[in-house]
Amino acid sequence: MKYLSTRAAASSTERKRFCEILLEGLAPDGGLYLPQSYPQVSDATLSAWRTVYHQQGYAALAFEILSLYIDDIPAADLRALCDKTYTAEVFGTREIVPLRPVEQGLWIEALSNGPTLAFKDMAMQLLGNLFEYELARRGEELNILGATSGDTGSAAEYAMRGKKGVRVFMTSPNGRMSPFQQAQMFSLQDANIYNIAVEGVFDDCQDIVKAVSNDLEFKRKYKIGTVNSINWARLLAQVVYYFAGYIQATETNDQKVSFAVPSGNFGNVCAGHVARMMGLPIAQLVVATNENDVLDEFFRTGVYRVRGSADTFETSSPSMDISKASNFERFVFDLLGRDGTRVKGLFGDALNREGRFDLSADPLFAQAASRYGFVSGKSTHPDRLATIRATFAQHGFMIDTHTADALKVGLEKRSAAHPMVVLETALPIKFAATIVEALGLEPERPVRFEGIEALPKRVQVMAADAAPIKALIARECGY
Repeated sequence: MKYLSTRAAASSTERKRFCEILLEGLAPDGGLYLPQSYPQVSDATLSAWRTVYHQQGYAALAFEILSLYIDDIPAADLRALCDKTYTAEVFGTREIVPLRPVEQGLWIEALSNGPTLAFKDMAMQLLGNLFEYELARRGEELNILGATSGDTGSAAEYAMRGKKGVRVFMTSPNGRMSPFQQAQMFSLQDANIYNIAVEGVFDDCQDIVKAVSNDLEFKRKYKIGTVNSINWARLLAQVVYYFAGYIQATETNDQKVSFAVPSGNFGNVCAGHVARMMGLPIAQLVVATNENDVLDEFFRTGVYRVRGSADTFETSSPSMDISKASNFERFVFDLLGRDGTRVKGLFGDALNREGRFDLSADPLFAQAASRYGFVSGKSTHPDRLATIRATFAQHGFMIDTHTADALKVGLEKRSAAHPMVVLETALPIKFAATIVEALGLEPERPVRFEGIEALPKRVQVMAADAAPIKALIARECGY
């Protein structure tokens, strides 16, 4: 299996293997890596995977899927990494991602039972083990630079804390995460974890990560890697739970299922796109946004228009307060027939110059829905309050704000012809203030997180500028 950049010219012959891109993040040309082609899953293989999941479990299913994309790690080692990652002890159940029935033909897929109570654990726990394995094999170190709007940061830090040869420098928008999210990250005292609160919004953090990654000399000297979903390995790990959700929601392979996904940086739903491209029978991929509706605007109009910091709303589903969706480039690459030169013109030139591009007149735009199954919608603060209240009143359980956005939009787009799985992205405790506003009740808090907000915090506040962050990395690395 070889990988190419989304900005590679048709004439380019540069291809890399999985372990070459594992530690790299962005491609040298600023693009994102994708497989040269998507492996195709036959009906017989999907049937075999049903048996694997039901009889052997999620880790075995993960191995089957990952081994299609990873052929430069010995199979026995890859299987051991999957077995080490996906355990009932870490994720709470044998199913790892059990479906919770809401009503007939509608489920919520529980993705948030890991160490940090968010779906990011599903990929980050594997990524931590992959990093440690590959670094040991090479005898090297890695300095991870990341950006988080809330959940990526804690998931990365909990996955990497204490890992040999790894340092984590995690940027986050100062004051824009929930108190619980901030406490999860900033209370960590591990020497290899560095929290950086940036005076700005998430997109400023993401721009810093890209700026450092695009400084190829600095990146090579200080061995900079990423854990954001621009890292292909992380997105690949997320593909697995689409297969697991589908297998649980169906009995035969002739049934199609739709997935509703709360979307900010487009990584989660992009994993669904990859699963669908592999042949998983997905009817629709429902992109649910909050008030920061860049993605909804594109799927409705064909115009992709990023917003500046001042125009990015601070909402009660803060992990989606994103106005520049990095992973969207991967889908546009497929939508435009894998024309890397055109993608580079859109994402490398038009966005930098004009802050937008317009595909509305391109016949290929219609295929976003017709061929690739994408539909979209928007949820606002009153919407999520109403959805949280209705779910609790009718079904007796709490959902977090982001899952509420997905459920609201999913119900709007739901077809009677196909069951729907709503992807849960966090447990309610991470956004307790909004749950209390909606229900007048405090959400349940796992015992291990009691009093976390009162713990000492280890964090540095910095300007929205790559220079001081590069200086911090250089100083801490000492080489």
